[in-house]
Amino acid sequence: MSDNSGRTAHNARVWNYWLGGKDHYPIDEQVGNTVTSMYPSIGEVARADRDFLRRAVEYLAVEAGVRQFLDIGTGLPTADNTHQVAQRVADDARVVYVDNDPTVLTHARALLTSSPEGATSYLDADARDPEKILRAAADTLDLDRPVAVMMLGILNFVPDTATARSVVRTLLDALPSGSHLALTHPTLELGGEGNAEAMAFWNKNATPPITARSRDEIASFFAGWELVEPGLVSCARWRATTTTDGRLPQEVAQFGAVARKP
Repeated sequence: MSDNSGRTAHNARVWNYWLGGKDHYPIDEQVGNTVTSMYPSIGEVARADRDFLRRAVEYLAVEAGVRQFLDIGTGLPTADNTHQVAQRVADDARVVYVDNDPTVLTHARALLTSSPEGATSYLDADARDPEKILRAAADTLDLDRPVAVMMLGILNFVPDTATARSVVRTLLDALPSGSHLALTHPTLELGGEGNAEAMAFWNKNATPPITARSRDEIASFFAGWELVEPGLVSCARWRATTTTDGRLPQEVAQFGAVARKP
């Protein structure tokens, strides 16, 4: 359940605040600032996750030739949304955004407009109801053709790992060979051990509650699929451009990966 009254901080709005957006309430700033004071790199995590989305969609559209995207857990619109990245490469790309927050959907319908050749639609659905998502997405996407499922920072809001696996498996089993899964997920690994206190504060003061997972737990979401190089890594380093001295960006405590259905 989401809170749009401004009395409780909400993930989509706090994330928007960390990304430098304007769609948040004072309570979101307060909680965001407290989390930052406890875990100073959280803003870097937010930016790295957004950069991962851009690189992943570019890979999927250019190298994998995907023209259909199912973006679950859309969040508030910001720069380089999924359809914008995909339609820069292929103007006929079709994108379905899924979220269950009324504020997100209102902004999405107003701001996320498709190219004339492609299509963009928005579903009000909970990530924990994959059957509903698939039924509604079929109005825009051809589920007999490859689809890229984008699940960035969303499964961490499904606290039970078995339930989260079931959600992913239901979605992926319905899609044909050549489909892809792009996923990011917070962890207490990759230097994120200090995030435990900040997550505990979040879970007492914001919604929805968040769950970190280990590399092995996150890897289980890709079971039976082929991981695209470089595999499951910090999302900041997934197919990232090296610096002038040949170094990869600093790791953040957020795993990211893309996998293909064989």
